[in-house]
Amino acid sequence: MSGRLDRRVTAVAEELLRRKKVVAPLDVLSGLGWLSSRSVQAWELGRVERLDSQAAVPPARLAEALTCLHEWAAGQGLVKSEVDYVAATRDRRGLVFGGDAAVEAAFRIQWTAPGLSPARQARIAERQAKAPDLVVIQPDKQWHCAQCGETGEFHFLEDERPLCLVCADMDHLVHLPSGDAALTRRARKASGLAAVVVRWSKSRKRFDRRGILVERKALEAAEEQCLADEEVRERRKARDRERRAAQDVEFQGAFAVRIGELFPGLDGERARAIAEHAGVRSSGRVGRSAAGQALDEHAVTLAVVAAIRHEETGYDAMLMAGVGRAEARERIRGDIDRVLALWRQG
Repeated sequence: MSGRLDRRVTAVAEELLRRKKVVAPLDVLSGLGWLSSRSVQAWELGRVERLDSQAAVPPARLAEALTCLHEWAAGQGLVKSEVDYVAATRDRRGLVFGGDAAVEAAFRIQWTAPGLSPARQARIAERQAKAPDLVVIQPDKQWHCAQCGETGEFHFLEDERPLCLVCADMDHLVHLPSGDAALTRRARKASGLAAVVVRWSKSRKRFDRRGILVERKALEAAEEQCLADEEVRERRKARDRERRAAQDVEFQGAFAVRIGELFPGLDGERARAIAEHAGVRSSGRVGRSAAGQALDEHAVTLAVVAAIRHEETGYDAMLMAGVGRAEARERIRGDIDRVLALWRQG
């Protein structure tokens, strides 16, 4: 078994345990970069039969990573439990990871940090067992309901067929746009039926959240609650912004130190600039992945490679000239390897 893979799995798992107090195979495989958020979302929506078919590595490699994870967990004294994955469909069908029965069973095991209070354990168990939200799409092109032939602002996909909200039994819900987290949270909690609204982003190549659909009474109740404590929430937001800013500075500093350890020939200012770029909160860059936050060697190297690609080669100019992404990357592969070799020299 690959010692390098074992180290990568351990780094991601330890970071998940530190941050979330729970380690699940799905989060570890995502932290390794083998499962994209888009693939996981398609699986949760019931559009993909087997999750392993969407991975960036073959099934044998996935099984190897699961074995590494189980061996790591066995020596940690963690609390072991099993989770069922269900789809964000109206029938809440069971989801399949793939592989033989042993791999399927291994994927459904999760571990929780020992010593947590019963209340904390209950919250974690509830969060892990929670079925994914129903998802309604705000389409960007003309469409028609597969049952009645009508159209509208939203549709719900069932077995890859679009249904209008009337046929999906959601026409009594109202749209609450994104923007107010407290209002959204309270309205969602009070609503017996709710769905997340998403819209396809052509630039990001993914679905972005555009709010939720909730019952009208739930929205009205949430609005009244938010008006009553608006001043308190504003003070809390200000404190949270200060705390997150301090955390970002601390993490980016640690990331820069790790870059210096792996690439001693790289100037310190340049290392800090790369760390700041890779570690921007909510950027989706490698520094914000579980592996990046664990300062995994592979993740840190990817951040450095990205900096070389855009700042030390003609890659961006090639893209502007119409060269395909794959071809452009192949052309600059030698340049990247030379710069990496130079920066690795102390």
